[in-house]
Amino acid sequence: MKHFYLFFLFITTISFAQLTPPQNLQSYYQDVDFSQTGMDLFNDLAIETAAKHTQYLTYTPGIWEASKITDQDPDNLNNVLLIYGYNDTDGNYVTDRTRSNMSSGGDSGTDWNREHTFPNSLASPKLESTGRDVPPYADAHNLRPSDVTMNSNRGNLKYITNIGTDGQLITTTAANISGSWYPGDEWKGDAARIIMYMYLRYGTQCKPSFVAIGETNTIDPNMINLLLEWNAQDPVSIVENQRNAYHGDANKTYGQGNRNPFIDNPYLATVIWGGQSAINRWGESQPTDTEAPTIPTNLVATNVTSTTVDLSWTPSTDDTGVTSYQIYVDGVYFLSSQSTTTITLTGLNPETTYSFAVLAADLANNKSDLSDAVNATTLEDSTPVIDACITETFENLVSTDGLNNNQYGNRTWTGNDGGSWTASLARIDEVISPESKAITFDVRGTKAGNLTSPMFPGGIGNLTATTQRAYSGGSGNLDVLVNGNVVGSLPYGDSAQTTTISNINITGNVTIVITENTSGGDRVTLDDLSWTCYASLSTDDIFLENLKIYPNPTKGSNINIDTNQPLEFGIYDILGKQTNKGVISSSAKSIDVANLEQGVYILKLSSEVRSITKKIVKQ
Repeated sequence: MKHFYLFFLFITTISFAQLTPPQNLQSYYQDVDFSQTGMDLFNDLAIETAAKHTQYLTYTPGIWEASKITDQDPDNLNNVLLIYGYNDTDGNYVTDRTRSNMSSGGDSGTDWNREHTFPNSLASPKLESTGRDVPPYADAHNLRPSDVTMNSNRGNLKYITNIGTDGQLITTTAANISGSWYPGDEWKGDAARIIMYMYLRYGTQCKPSFVAIGETNTIDPNMINLLLEWNAQDPVSIVENQRNAYHGDANKTYGQGNRNPFIDNPYLATVIWGGQSAINRWGESQPTDTEAPTIPTNLVATNVTSTTVDLSWTPSTDDTGVTSYQIYVDGVYFLSSQSTTTITLTGLNPETTYSFAVLAADLANNKSDLSDAVNATTLEDSTPVIDACITETFENLVSTDGLNNNQYGNRTWTGNDGGSWTASLARIDEVISPESKAITFDVRGTKAGNLTSPMFPGGIGNLTATTQRAYSGGSGNLDVLVNGNVVGSLPYGDSAQTTTISNINITGNVTIVITENTSGGDRVTLDDLSWTCYASLSTDDIFLENLKIYPNPTKGSNINIDTNQPLEFGIYDILGKQTNKGVISSSAKSIDVANLEQGVYILKLSSEVRSITKKIVKQ
């Protein structure tokens, strides 16, 4: 899907109910300025939440022992409540809502284990990157008792609504919905408030957008509005209260010392991110807003280039104030802007006619109808672009009948090229970049899994792929075979790394197989596999193909390009928005990437006659 990007300025004033913590919480929150709104309040709460986290629990036994206390079933003190569970009498252990607090372990059918509500592998970097016996992996606010099989069924599937595209209710209990996960009506508020806490406590490592699917919040693009809806619709439970009170007291044997503010008052989420108004547990909430803004008018498209267009319109009016405008392209929602009325869309295709429309939304997410549409045709692109011969992003991976996404088995899917790819002993629930899919295969033992491409014409020049060890273990290498012959290896380890095997240079039809190299092996996730076809290259082609980019991944402020001629560069985020640009040369080979957050980016390098793109990773 083509993405469109917006540049805007946001200025608005909105009235909220007064926030004064109750007497028993005033000491805890004494350093928070509750007259603030938006991300200012978020940042104040984040500082307080981190500062009060003074006791770090071990994953084992700390979290086990804490859970037996904090998740005690109010109706049966010998049991714990199981997140996602909903029925103790149907004879199906998977759906159990409660279980004996002594049945902690890993046995399916009898035990409960620890569910990472924000999954380990969806964080970037993973929660376990600093160790399993320290936060964020061992943060008790994120870990809830769960039936072993129910926990496995969820795996690290992203949260999704239980309302279908036809507007019909799909389920009220926990379920896999088209490869995503609905936590159940009883648990959706719990899940939402936990995800908000993890974002508050650990920042961009735990963005809500990594773990939930839905409309992006216009105040904070890292927030997903579905979580705000669940926070408003499902009130705080007795167990949430008892968990929060226990962990808010560092004098308790397993108390962390910090609280989840969104359990103390769900309305804090409304004050920060807007959306559906949640209950204000500290006083009266504002009256419900049901009036939609007026329709934007006089939409105009100007300054059209081969890849960009400027849109402007007359602002809408609303009784409480417009907080965003939502842009539709060819009748499909793409992105939201905050309350500016002039926007530049980038990343368009050359020589393509688009239809643009816009609607207005207020803080309560009341929406106007769409404006009248305006058409614009982008110009011809004069820049030559040379792509990889074959690219496989694994975005077409689909669930296999009779096989959960988190189980190892044989997988077959249609690749980006339209051919049939296969993988053995493979699972599809692990990722390297939270925004994309990846394949994970088990390369342990004598029956190691592998990845096999279709047969492609055109030969192979250089091959590039990104790898990362999926779970605990060591580092090693994967063999890359072309037509049955080993041509190189892809290293893997705890961190994501992108490797290029150069000068393979095999002509004719080729089939690629990637499999175990290291004795013993591990479970390895692989993403973004590509290779160039093998043909005679010009001097400029050879120069660009063989450029060395280092360090990559980088934890520092610079990356270096080993060049002997001037090049223009641009860096784009995974959505295509440019973050950096400039010129590098033999005397100035360093690119400043200090402004980049952790994540995956595309580096475009251009000579006078040709451009090439490379993936870079900021850790």
